[in-house]
Order: sequence, then C-alpha cells, then structure tokens
Amino acid sequence: MKMSRTTAMALAVSLVAVGARAAAQAPPEASPAAMTEDEKTLYALGAMVGRNLPNFNLTAAELETVKQGMSDVVNGRTLQVDMQVYMPKVQQLSRARATAKAEAEKARSQPFLDAAAKEPGAVTSPTGLIFKSLEPGTGASPAATDMVKVHYHGTSIDGKVFDSSVERKTPAEFPLNGVIPCWTEGIQKMKVGEKAKLVCPSSIAYGDQGRPPQVPPGATMIFEVELLETRPRPSPPPRPAPPARPGAPAPGASPMASPAPGASPMASPAPPPSPAPAASPAPSPAPAASPSPVASPVPR
Repeated sequence: MKMSRTTAMALAVSLVAVGARAAAQAPPEASPAAMTEDEKTLYALGAMVGRNLPNFNLTAAELETVKQGMSDVVNGRTLQVDMQVYMPKVQQLSRARATAKAEAEKARSQPFLDAAAKEPGAVTSPTGLIFKSLEPGTGASPAATDMVKVHYHGTSIDGKVFDSSVERKTPAEFPLNGVIPCWTEGIQKMKVGEKAKLVCPSSIAYGDQGRPPQVPPGATMIFEVELLETRPRPSPPPRPAPPARPGAPAPGASPMASPAPGASPMASPAPPPSPAPAASPAPSPAPAASPSPVASPVPR
C-alpha cells in the first residue's frame, strides 16, 4: 500500500520521536564498541529517520527547534502548533529548501561543466551531455531499446566516488532506455570495447531531487564507462491461445460443417457450460538487476 506524503511525514515524525527517546536513554557519546545490540539497533533507527532530513538543510538553531518538537511528543506535552495546519507547511518547506539547495549546487557545478566542455576531444550535445571517448571500441553501437553490459565508475565534481561497478568487480546489465537520460544518450555514442567519460548535468542525471545522501539535489555527476556488450532486448513470450469452449468447432474446422450422421440438423444443441476464465500467463520476469547501491544510474 502506498502511503500519502502526509502519512509518510507523520510516520517520520513518530520515528524521530522514538529515536529521540532512545538517544535520551543512551549514554552520551557512546562508542559503537560500548553499545549493546539494542542500542545499536536504536542508533540505526535514528540514522534511518535522519535520512529524511537532509533536504531541509537545517541550521544549528533550526535543529534545536526540531528537537523541541520531538521532546514535546516524547514527553506527552501539548503541542504548540496545530499539526493539521502545519503538516502541509512541513512539506512546502521541504520542497522550498530542496529547490534552493539544488540551485546552489548547480551554480557550484557550472565552472566544472565549463572546464569539462573545453577538454580536448570533449563534445557537448544539445541536452548538456559532455561526451569524451577515452579508448576506442570496434564493436556495435547499441540502440536505446537494447540491453547493455557495462563497467562504470561514478564520481561527484569533488572526485568522491558514489557508485562503482569496477570497485564491486561486477558489471551492470540493464535495458538502455531504463536508465538516466545521460546514459541513454551517451552509451548510444559508444561501440563495444570503448571507454568514455560522460559528464552529466543534473537535468539529465538525478535532477533537483538528487539521490541523498550520495547525490545531492542539483548535482553534476561524472561517469567513466566501458561498454562490454550490447544485444537486442528479448521480446516477451507470446500469450498462449485461450482454450476452446466446449462445443466450439476445432481450430481450422468450418463453422458450416455438416452435423454428425444421425443428428438432426435442426436440433438446438444444449447451451455449453460456462468455462471458468482462463488464467492469464505469468508475466515474463524482468532482467535480473545487477547489484548496485541506491544511487545507481540504472533507475531513472
């Protein structure tokens, strides 16, 4: 069941309160070695809840206000605001802060994009993709509908690695039209065996929403990609023909065929029993996804 944004936010607030209670009971600055298993589990709960907060880009003073709200919930005090009024405002604040953060990140990335576009051999497409071949290939180039197998290494403009099939030592395989637009466009420019660098502005990468915590909103990403293989995406198996109803003519038989010997051609046949609906065949399984962290380029 898919929760509404309001329900999800309310759940997050409740989890924050649980995390606050656990934090209040835990010894201050306890090291992981000194924590019990329950304390480590509660710490993990707090970390999970904390992942909902980066887009707010809270100042130290704002964080204290958030803690006050948590404390009031934990201690059963009367809340100082009407939650029916302010839950939508929490969502508005989240969107506004995320947008501001994305715009700041895009401004920070622009000098890097300008420099990358001026590198020898770099070609900038109308979408903003900056493509640079690093080692030539000799094989075929994929179509957008093909399956591809690649090795890749993804970094931020600061050089921080956020995802790498090379480091996992496991190539990624996926339909090319099922990835971020930067990859769909860039890998079609490659031949099997080729290595290339794709510089992806946020508009054709992870957008203003990013993929926190690995990819901030509005971030430019850099991928070094090696195209290992391309092949047509397999078509789903055809659906089997539905079974014939009792009394229906056999496939290929003329509906005007003469009646069996001795049967009256004018006799009205008894209505056939209504068959149970034929079960639909199970859908063909999707191609197995290669293991990758949350910020893999495979999802759009």
